[in-house]
Amino acid sequence: MLSTLLLAIALPVAAPETLHVEVGSPSVDGRVYQPHAARVTVRVGAPDGPQRAVWTNELTLGDSLGRQVMRWVTRGTQQTPAGETVTWELHQTYDAITLQPYSIVRRSSNGGRSSFSITGKQVRGVIRAPGETTDRIVEYELDRLGFVASASDLVPLAVGMREGLVISAPIWGPQMRSAEQRVFTVRGEVEIDVEGTMVKAWKVDEHRLSDRALLATWYLTAASPYMVYGEVPLPNGQMQYMSEVAVPHGTP
Repeated sequence: MLSTLLLAIALPVAAPETLHVEVGSPSVDGRVYQPHAARVTVRVGAPDGPQRAVWTNELTLGDSLGRQVMRWVTRGTQQTPAGETVTWELHQTYDAITLQPYSIVRRSSNGGRSSFSITGKQVRGVIRAPGETTDRIVEYELDRLGFVASASDLVPLAVGMREGLVISAPIWGPQMRSAEQRVFTVRGEVEIDVEGTMVKAWKVDEHRLSDRALLATWYLTAASPYMVYGEVPLPNGQMQYMSEVAVPHGTP
């Protein structure tokens, strides 16, 4: 018994495999994502809590100036804290292999809208907040490229799933002036209840490196709809739950 214990102490503990990726790294290949459509339902407080939003994601693949691109169209409806219903539409174009963003355009029924183009590290755009009557011009240069924050869950599958893998990657959004480092940890395969159906998926935690804050837990699969479930801690201490199921193309 003692010899067994001493042997266990003497054996080295395997360190987690850590992979550092950048936009353009050969370790990232977005071609895992094939054309599909999916519906996301967002609830707050509990998995069966009040529904706050629902949207559909639709991915098509194409070509732009000789580059393979993925075009995401997202249409959604959400409830504001005041109880109003707002509809919105989001169009995003990424490189189909590297996931580098090229354009992000959003408009909503409350009058808010924004449009950004990303050329290399240069970001140019216009923003109009709800209630405003003029556009605000935005132009800045990033110190480094980042994967889009609102689609950060795309990164782990594009790298590849294996239990214990840690992926360190820069994440950026149009409202950010620089990318922030985030860490994705692949916990392993689990079964998760997705709208009444048990689905086997990879559990992946996403943390911000600077303060170690947990930003989300994703449940990912290698086929449509890819992200089947998500848990996002909110600033007020509640949890936001997102379930995603495949739907036919063209579903409103």
